[in-house]
Amino acid sequence: MSYMGRFVGTFALTVLTVGLVQPAAAQVNAVKDAWLVMKVHSEMVNEDLLGGSNIDVDVKNGVVTLQGTIPSEAARARALEVAKKNDGVKNVVDQLKIAPAGDRMGNAGDRADRAADRAGDKADRAMDRAGDKAERAADRTGAAAAAAANKSERAVGNAANKGENAARKTGRAVDDGWIKSKIYAQFMADWNTVLNDSDIDVDVVNNNVTLNGTVKSAEAKSKAVAIAKATDGVKSVKDNLRVAAGTK
Repeated sequence: MSYMGRFVGTFALTVLTVGLVQPAAAQVNAVKDAWLVMKVHSEMVNEDLLGGSNIDVDVKNGVVTLQGTIPSEAARARALEVAKKNDGVKNVVDQLKIAPAGDRMGNAGDRADRAADRAGDKADRAMDRAGDKAERAADRTGAAAAAAANKSERAVGNAANKGENAARKTGRAVDDGWIKSKIYAQFMADWNTVLNDSDIDVDVVNNNVTLNGTVKSAEAKSKAVAIAKATDGVKSVKDNLRVAAGTK
């Protein structure tokens, strides 16, 4: 074979090899990026500081972009910290906007404040009446009234402790942002089985979920929809998922 023939053959082989390697590398990056989306969201589920947030996570070649709304600068700092700490994240782009819960809820916050004021007034009046009764009872019964007061104080203390413990257990409110992160966290739990190679986008509006993107099989599609439907707070699920070409 002539030198020119060998050169042409080598060049053709090189072009073919590059053509095969680049799509494969792109596929690996896509899979890793999709996994990072799920991983970052899963880290946000139990972050109380992110309560009231509605964050979108986008990842391209290991670069994470955070978009959406958060209630405060403290929430922004925490969201960035959560994203940056994950293995495989090269950089984090912050496009978050502050939208305090009061702005999002409008007059609902005012109504809640007024209701709280009314409840507080009622409680004050009730305490005044109870105090008057206790005072009269103390005059009549002396030590018995004192013992009753101590019992009441202990009951109030126990109720306060129970309320505090309950508040700690509730964590983030079940809103659109929490639902989104929770669904991604559950998807990640099935990444090594039926949902591997998936690239799913979760959108939540008023507790209604829309799933877009690709999955590797009809089984994966059904699994993703079932997970979303079973998530706390979800009212409905719209399935726009597609089975990726070349898969079954």
